[in-house]
Formats: sequence, structure tokens, C-alpha cells
Amino acid sequence: MKWITVEDLENISIGATLLGTGGGGDPFVGKLMALQAIQKYGPVKVLQLDELNDDDLVMPVGSIGAPSVSNEKIASEEEIYAPAEVLKEFFPERTQAIMPIEIGGGNSLLPIACAAKMGLPIVDADAMGRAFPESQMVTFFLKGYQPEIVAMADSQGNRIVYYPKDGEWSEKIARSITDVMGGSANMVDNVFPGKIVKECGIGGTLTLAKKIGEELTSFSETTSPVNRLLTILNGFSLFEGKINHIERNVEGGFTKGRATLAGISGNKNETLELLFQNELLLAKKDGAVLASTPDLICALDYETGRPITTETLRYGSRIHVIALPSDPKWRTEKGIDVAGPKYFGYDIEFKPVEELMGEKSICID
Repeated sequence: MKWITVEDLENISIGATLLGTGGGGDPFVGKLMALQAIQKYGPVKVLQLDELNDDDLVMPVGSIGAPSVSNEKIASEEEIYAPAEVLKEFFPERTQAIMPIEIGGGNSLLPIACAAKMGLPIVDADAMGRAFPESQMVTFFLKGYQPEIVAMADSQGNRIVYYPKDGEWSEKIARSITDVMGGSANMVDNVFPGKIVKECGIGGTLTLAKKIGEELTSFSETTSPVNRLLTILNGFSLFEGKINHIERNVEGGFTKGRATLAGISGNKNETLELLFQNELLLAKKDGAVLASTPDLICALDYETGRPITTETLRYGSRIHVIALPSDPKWRTEKGIDVAGPKYFGYDIEFKPVEELMGEKSICID
């Protein structure tokens, strides 16, 4: 992509929702905000990582909080724009571009809206290659870079700037502030020059999101769009089932829960359990682990193939659960320490989904 126009938003929204593994904010609300901004301010220019200047700043934009709250507490245009506008006063360097901090749901679309309003390009990259629930779970942190300054804004007009010790402290502080702000807020952190963004960014993720959307909305009489998608992304079909139990609650600034599926089609008489914290983190079939974070676990509508967020999982829904390999940066020792299953309290060792799909005997309580 060279430009993002109104016509691109639907496919980007669909693809980003899939890559967001159930999280990353509401894609419908994000799409409407991006649509309004592009109609008002014009298309957004897209920069590839290698087009960034080494010394110019890139500002990652996103929202933070529980999806259950943000769906009810929709941000305004000014709220999305405020953190980036505030931080411009703290940097003498030129701001070259906006960037999604993660590729997922609304958090891929809000940066497009912000870029349109500010008249800046957007970088075709992000710092996760998916969505994660905590703000230190970024590739900058894996490389040892820390967010030296962070800005947050809420719906009441509050603006906060703070200087965290490191990425982990930034998450703790931001989560506490988000709670005070009503459970959701908008945020800019990990502001770095182009040289660091080129080193750490996962490139091409907006283009990939658009491609996924195109595949899932295309029609073929002979080939399932999900099967084509799995071929393109080297993914795995984990389970086809009907949700017969769902637990979901807001806890500690996150939407946490689990869903249980009774198998249909080729999975009759089998049971799948999905555990999530904003994003889908673990899939177990009859106690055997099929996939775990940091690999991507995605829920798709059984009839349409459209991705579903954890907030919209419903009792009685029939879904197709798939898994995709994560970016190699997350399969390093540091990546697994930061966002692997043990970090979230699951007493298992991370194994790539391509290995687990051949090892069905791994069980946990």
C-alpha cells in the first residue's frame, strides 16, 4: 500500500481483528473513526520501514484498557489525538509518522484516524505482529529499549505525561491510571527515532491485514477462504465447535475469561477450552495443549470465516479456531519470558504450534 483510503478500511479491519487474536479493541468502532477521519482530512500516506529517516520520530498510538469497557466508552476524535499532540511539545525532533503499537482490532485503525487528523503518514509496521494485553509486550522491550516518556488521555479532558523507569513500570503505572480514567484510555508510548523503529518494528503488518481481509471476503465455489488463509499464513486448523459455556469479567483492567466448545464436524465428541486475557492465550483440546501465546490463536465465525473478538464470543455460537506462528522475535528466550504461557500463569512450557499439533499428549489441569 502507498495510501490508505476509505475503500481499504473494511479489509484492514477484518485482517487486523484476526491478527489481534481476539483483542486490540473494537474493530467496528475503530473503522468508523478511521472512516470519519479520512473523509474529513483525506487519505493517509503509508511508509515502509526502510523509508523512515534515522533521526525523525515515530509515535506509536493505541488504546489501553478492558475491551468490555472501551466498547461502552467510545473515544472521541480529540481523545485519540491528544496524547500525540501533548508529546510533540516534549521533543525537539520532527515527528515523521504515526505507527500502530499493535496490529489488532481497533488499535490498528485508531492510528490511521490519528495520522489523518495530524496530516502525517502511517508506518506499515507495528511492535507486536499481533495484539498483547500489556504495554511492555513490544519488540522494543525485547531489544532493551524502554519508553522514556508516556502520554495518556481520557474522555474527561485529562492529559497525563509520566516518565517510567522501564517498560514494566510503564505498564503498572498506565494500568493504574487507566483504572482511574474509567477503565479505558488512549496512549502514546515507545516514541523512538526511525533508526530504532527500523531495528525493532515488524514490517508489513497493515498490508498483511488488508490481504487477510481480501481473502476472507473473496468468494470461491471451490476453495474455503479459511483454507486459503491457512495456506498463505502457514496456519493450523485447531477445532470446529459450538460454544456451550462462556465466562468473562473485567479484572485488573483486563477482560479475562474462558470459553468451552463442544466439537462439531470432524471434532464431534471432543471439547476445546479457550483461555483469554483480552487476547486468546491458550487452547486445550480434552486437556491437551494445541497452541499457546505468543503464537496467535484466532476465533472465526463458522459460517462466514470472519474473525471474532473475545468480547463478542457468545453462548451457542459456532466457531472455527485456528492458530498461526508468531513472529520469530517472540520465539526467542526473552520473547517467551515476556509473553509466553508462564507469564500469564499457565504452568506449561511454550512449544511452537507446529510442534504441538503433532504432540497431542501434553496436558495441564
